[in-house]
Amino acid sequence: MNTEKVVRERYADAALQREPALCCPVDYDAQYLSAIPQEVIDRDYGCGDPSKHVRVGETVLDLGSGGGKICFIASQVVGPTGQVIGVDLNDEMLSLARKSKVTLAANIGYDNVEFRKGKIQDLAVDRDAVDRFLIENPVKDEMGLRSLEQYLETMRTSNPMIADESIDVVVSNCVLNLVASDEKELLFDEIFRVLRPGGRAVISDIVCDQEVPLEMQLDAELWSGCLSGAFERSAFLEAFEQAGFVDIRIQHLQPEPWQTIDGLAFRSATVIAYRPHLASEGDEVIEQTAEYLRSRDDVRRVYQGPFKYVVDDEGRMYTRGEACEDALAQAAQREAIADQFAVFENSSKSSPAKTTATLPMAGGGCCGGGSSC
Repeated sequence: MNTEKVVRERYADAALQREPALCCPVDYDAQYLSAIPQEVIDRDYGCGDPSKHVRVGETVLDLGSGGGKICFIASQVVGPTGQVIGVDLNDEMLSLARKSKVTLAANIGYDNVEFRKGKIQDLAVDRDAVDRFLIENPVKDEMGLRSLEQYLETMRTSNPMIADESIDVVVSNCVLNLVASDEKELLFDEIFRVLRPGGRAVISDIVCDQEVPLEMQLDAELWSGCLSGAFERSAFLEAFEQAGFVDIRIQHLQPEPWQTIDGLAFRSATVIAYRPHLASEGDEVIEQTAEYLRSRDDVRRVYQGPFKYVVDDEGRMYTRGEACEDALAQAAQREAIADQFAVFENSSKSSPAKTTATLPMAGGGCCGGGSSC
């Protein structure tokens, strides 16, 4: 089965006429919907709302942006200082999105959205640019093929459609499952590549309680309907881990199945995962933190529970109620776990002269492997 062809044909039709079977009900923030053209809302196909997790001023990349609904919501959230990029391969969906962005800009008073044609598992290649190249340089022989190959190689290495480490947050809404199984690893590698160190992926997708049998995966109707290409739930999380992400969590898991087929339950899940900070990038912050802790032996950070102990994706153990500073400095800027810890002053310790300095990190931890408390 040519999964790409099957998906293109079904979503080309869905761009022209609404197909309710392609989505499960999602409650979006109504304050953002009034500025969006109704035909975009009518032809939106998703299973979650990753736009809830973007912030003012961020650069957002939406994978499989379709008619543009998530992009248009994110546009209003990030505001005029932010930027939103949608990537889709379907010409009909891109046409709807590009037409509608003019209306959105008029309604909100600024234009911070653009749509690019490309495969979400190959974010380096701008397919619109390739189309233009082929019009001017049609491939008629082996020499023409070599010219095309050289053009693609230059684009990948020197001018990728989405540059390395250029995105604050990657979002996607019920699209990853449409990518062919043998290209899903490339997809997660691409998400990792384009994110800035410390950036995050917020992915809503359909997951299954069990691995989907091969015979179901070969069913074109089930695949294009966002079902048989779904990850098994734990495998979905493992795909992020294998790509190098940390602080991975299920933000939302639909309690009741969206659909049950042959005893297999399919439901919506939203996962948030972070690209780690580069060690060299965090050295200054870590040193500032360590220096501050050396100067103040009355400051402590403690894991609050509810678990007796937990281990993070980088191998550090945090024990409930115990506090120390060694791993705290190394876990600087860990926003995903910051709310799991309490910062307090230990009054039983003598402290130096009063200072107004604050801890220069967003997250932290204690009792890492080999550290003493």
